Amino acid sequence: MIEKVKPVNPHFEDFLFDWNQKFQFLVGGYGSSKSYHVALKIVLKLLEEKRTVLVVREVYDTHRDSTFSLFDEIINDLEIDHIVRCVSSPMQIRFPNGGRIIFKGLDKPAKLKSINNVSLIWIEECSEVKYEGFKELLGRLRHPTLPLHMILSTNPVGEDNWTYKHFFKDDRQKRFVLDDKELYEKRTFVINDTYYHHSTADDNLFLPGSYVKQLDEMKEYDPDLYRIARQGHFGVNGVRVLPQFEERPHEEVMTAIANINRPLKRVGMDFGFEESYNAVVRLAVDHEKKYLYIYWEYYKNGMTDDQTAEELSEFAETKELIKADSAEPKTIRYFQQQGFNMVGAHKYKGSRLQYTKKIKRFKKIICSDRCENTIYELKPLTYAKDKLGHIIEDEFTIDPHTLSAIWYALDDYEVTDLKEESKGRPKRSRPRSRERGEVNG
Repeated sequence: MIEKVKPVNPHFEDFLFDWNQKFQFLVGGYGSSKSYHVALKIVLKLLEEKRTVLVVREVYDTHRDSTFSLFDEIINDLEIDHIVRCVSSPMQIRFPNGGRIIFKGLDKPAKLKSINNVSLIWIEECSEVKYEGFKELLGRLRHPTLPLHMILSTNPVGEDNWTYKHFFKDDRQKRFVLDDKELYEKRTFVINDTYYHHSTADDNLFLPGSYVKQLDEMKEYDPDLYRIARQGHFGVNGVRVLPQFEERPHEEVMTAIANINRPLKRVGMDFGFEESYNAVVRLAVDHEKKYLYIYWEYYKNGMTDDQTAEELSEFAETKELIKADSAEPKTIRYFQQQGFNMVGAHKYKGSRLQYTKKIKRFKKIICSDRCENTIYELKPLTYAKDKLGHIIEDEFTIDPHTLSAIWYALDDYEVTDLKEESKGRPKRSRPRSRERGEVNG
């Protein structure tokens, strides 16, 4: 029967008949044929066994021109359309042994509750599904006798997506399963109860050369999309805010700071409680090299002011100056009463943009590997975009509390603008601090 369909791509031959693991995670670039081979695998399985299969996408209406259409094509290619019925309303595929494929969207979660005895789930474009949806589907996967399987397929997205954190690594939770680079090298991998499969357009021997050429051309005009579409790799999506950000071993950072000629040291603090965080960072600036070093952090939420003051009591003892968010004058006053040398940073209309531009002027931003939350927020930090896809220069894809703390710490410091240097203006040998901490935009 397999000979009746268009030839199977060799890279997917083993995958078609491998049901040894509960989870099968397929990630790949555009045109790699992963979705086609998942659908074929499911059809072949249901011709052998009576199963109820649930095919899920985030939006129900997207099934008709994608997964449902793909199953219909395969069933016609196999010439079994006289025994396997494709019902279009509601979308469903029925097999002669009583097996069936049903299609649902997580935009209508209530309709999932009526489904029973689902032994196989395929989540197509799983990166578009919310993590809560994935966990809900795990609860729907149950059958009294048949082995349970879940297939997940997707194009790679950002490393901040739940699929990367769940199936590869989550630095914030200190959870590691598999290095994605190892998968790209080996192409298939089995770990625990998960089968991993990586594919690109090169694995689809029946893809037109003109299509592959279009993918290759992306490298010149859209490197992010080229990484996703052509290479099939996870990474950072969008325009990075701080491309000069580097992570270094703590001892190396401290040695570099010790060797700075007259280092400028600063401390900044951003306030938070429930959704946001209290973030404190210690910085050192090499003004001659235009390097910024981040060597210490404090990062917690759900803490009352008295609890935070107790945990940061060393600052009250050392009297280190802390520049904090001036939008919280009562909090600043409380810390002052507890003996902290804390003042509010200067904030004004447009200061977010000017602060960000200032930080971007550093040639290098070098962060100690002990500052895990700073790395987590700033290394992949990208700009938010408007409805037209244009970046918003003072908005980001997350709320980076450590960046706010850096803003405040350096509110009275000026990094020489390279544009000014190119106009022949004299370089300042030392940073200029203004009495009110105003920022030169």
